[in-house]
Amino acid sequence: MDRNLALEFVRITEAAALSSARFMGRGDEKAADQAAVDAMRRAFDSVRVDGTVVIGEGERDEAPMLYIGEKVGWAVDSAPKVDIALDPLEGTTICAKGAEGAISVIAVAKAGCFLHAPDTYMDKIACGPEAKHCISLDKSPEENIGAISEVLRKPISDVTVVILDRPRHEELIRRVRATGARIRLIGDGDVSGGVATCWKDSGIDLLLGIGGAPEGVITAAAIKCMGGDFQGRLVFRNEAEKERALKMGIEDLEHVYQLEELASGEVMFCATGVTDGPFLRGVKTLKDNRATTHSVVMRSKTGTVRHIHAEHNFNIKPLLLARSEAQEGTHVS
Repeated sequence: MDRNLALEFVRITEAAALSSARFMGRGDEKAADQAAVDAMRRAFDSVRVDGTVVIGEGERDEAPMLYIGEKVGWAVDSAPKVDIALDPLEGTTICAKGAEGAISVIAVAKAGCFLHAPDTYMDKIACGPEAKHCISLDKSPEENIGAISEVLRKPISDVTVVILDRPRHEELIRRVRATGARIRLIGDGDVSGGVATCWKDSGIDLLLGIGGAPEGVITAAAIKCMGGDFQGRLVFRNEAEKERALKMGIEDLEHVYQLEELASGEVMFCATGVTDGPFLRGVKTLKDNRATTHSVVMRSKTGTVRHIHAEHNFNIKPLLLARSEAQEGTHVS
């Protein structure tokens, strides 16, 4: 894939972040998500790719835009065929509450290189490059924390584990606390939590717990670019989810997916912060109809991680708002 594509895709996540950030703290999850979806879809029209959404907003009947199987991009004759995993607003509740860690994210790979994960849960574990190959879903939480402590040469009391704050994790949280390790509980957004394990300044060493399977694929793509490690095992809530997974080509429902099985070949990852988080700063509004964004662009082929700090002048280039906000008459330019 052309390396310049990564810089094109970051413009898409910027657009989604800028649009959804206008709903930060306003308590309206649907409006924030719709703003991000609308902005992202429009921005795709300017990128020369023949793209297929393989991880998206749901099935066609469930999502009016950016659904699984949708074609996106400006598909001219020379446009490369790529698979796209995306989340226009990862952390809708976070954005609606004005809390920490909402992002807009896109991962890109050549066609057929992402696992077509069903919309179910996934048991996940992730760590940074220093602990690669030392963790496993087949190990207990205590064993994984011990391995992290040993390889990072820090006492268990200094190891920090990020876990989604959910009732299903009560036993996991109890066991992690019993080891003496520290925990950072997050209300949403485990893509950010997983990526943060590879971020030296995040203070997070390990991700444990169950979250969305589609988000697991996106997280694996990002961690691959940074040289970390990730494993996932699908977790089904009912027989209907199992049947759907089988129809999608999942043969072994108990299989532990390694990182390369989730995101193979060369991948790119782009994310823009919506609210401040462990590795990205959120959208900041400025006077005179301007705003700033903080994005990260990564490529697995080179291992390059670029930070992009951008200032947007809406007097010159107006922000294209979601329909719902435009109908309310909100002024931006």
